[in-house]
Amino acid sequence: MQQYLDLVRDIMVRGKVKHPPQGVDAISLAGACMHFDLDEGFPLITTRSLQGSWRAICGELLWFLSGSTDIRDLRAKFGVHLWDAWATPEICARFGRKPGDLGPLYGQQWTNFGATPSRFSENGSTLEYAKDGRNQIAIAVDLLKRTPDSRRIRVSSWNIKDVWKDSEGREENVFITPCHGTFQLFHAEGELSMILNQYSGDVPVGIPFNTAEYALLLMMIAQVVGMKAKELIHFIGDAHIYVNQISDMEEQLKREPRQLPRVSINPDAKDIFSFRLDDFTLDGYDPHPAIKGIPVAL
Repeated sequence: MQQYLDLVRDIMVRGKVKHPPQGVDAISLAGACMHFDLDEGFPLITTRSLQGSWRAICGELLWFLSGSTDIRDLRAKFGVHLWDAWATPEICARFGRKPGDLGPLYGQQWTNFGATPSRFSENGSTLEYAKDGRNQIAIAVDLLKRTPDSRRIRVSSWNIKDVWKDSEGREENVFITPCHGTFQLFHAEGELSMILNQYSGDVPVGIPFNTAEYALLLMMIAQVVGMKAKELIHFIGDAHIYVNQISDMEEQLKREPRQLPRVSINPDAKDIFSFRLDDFTLDGYDPHPAIKGIPVAL
């Protein structure tokens, strides 16, 4: 994953200092892009170990596909606690939601996009939606089977009405907006590629996770529609490193990337909504030691 280290170095050299609302300054670069050919291996970084995160990578993706936005489902079904800090009782109470309810994020947008709000909190946050939206994942799979060369096979996690309560964009409906989750599928000559458009990316913490997760999703979709997974193109609008993460990234820049692992998927899994954790196997992963405690900005 030399591309990842090149991105880190590019941010440190050419990035601009910004003062985001998280309260920690960041060095940001506009319009970063990485290309990963899956023939060369699965894009899981090797300059620090993510072995302990493999279950979380798979589990979070399956949780998104289930349509859930409640982290209690993520914990109960997959034993994953990635979102705990973003759905505390205090944060949820600000939006009139039950503890654990993230609001209309990835699962909602992927499987029930544009649904009619059916219940609101006292302060106007949307609590529930009717099941009258569009299942974008199902539509994408169907289009790949019927008209694979269409240029309109897209999935979007960004619904402006679910991000803001008001028409001026002054009052948020969610604590965290969907940074990733918008992608296009590109078929040519039996091979399937994905263009992931991520508007914001924490390069030390989030980007390695996102890259792996969408590479896995690409492989899953390709298997379901009978194509070969080829390339993940990962575009990041605002690629950033927080200033309190710099020392950890400097350590990674000293390490040589190692051979990428391989991922195999149970060949009997043919329904995009029916995959299970044990359908995925990570082989040949030999990373450098983990770097623990990299700060995360909330």
